[in-house]
Amino acid sequence: MTEIEVKPEHAADPNTRRVGILVGVVGILLSVITIASHRAHTEAVIHRTESNDQWAFYQAKKIREYTSDAALTLLLALEPDQAKVEAPLHKLEAARDKYADEAKGIMKEAQAKDIEQKVEERRALRFDIGEGLLELGLVLCSLYFLARKSFFPAFGIVASIAGTALGIWGWML
Repeated sequence: MTEIEVKPEHAADPNTRRVGILVGVVGILLSVITIASHRAHTEAVIHRTESNDQWAFYQAKKIREYTSDAALTLLLALEPDQAKVEAPLHKLEAARDKYADEAKGIMKEAQAKDIEQKVEERRALRFDIGEGLLELGLVLCSLYFLARKSFFPAFGIVASIAGTALGIWGWML
């Protein structure tokens, strides 16, 4: 960001100091919301990665379940003597049931990670909009130094309050 220079002829203006302090405060708020936004985006990516890992693990368990089921079907189709296949049959059934139970638990974990990721994305969106409004407020307040019109800081304050409110709302989730 470029520095704001106060010219000597404007130093007598009583609003110069107030608007300068306002620009500094808005800049501080902007940096806090920007950092929060970046962290929220990072958390959303982490949750999405964890969710993807869980869904891949779920898929692997479902493939093992299906493979056990297919092996059972083949075993029953190819060997008419039930006595010979009794032990492998029980082993494959137990494996199939184990994989099915494990897959249910993994699916619940993956769905929980999906929910966490969506919450973080909503937080990040609020921080992003708050950041944009704070940037707008900073620019509007800074325009006072060029135009010497008091409505610029007034609109800047409104935009900054809205941006700060959205940033606080982002933390409240």
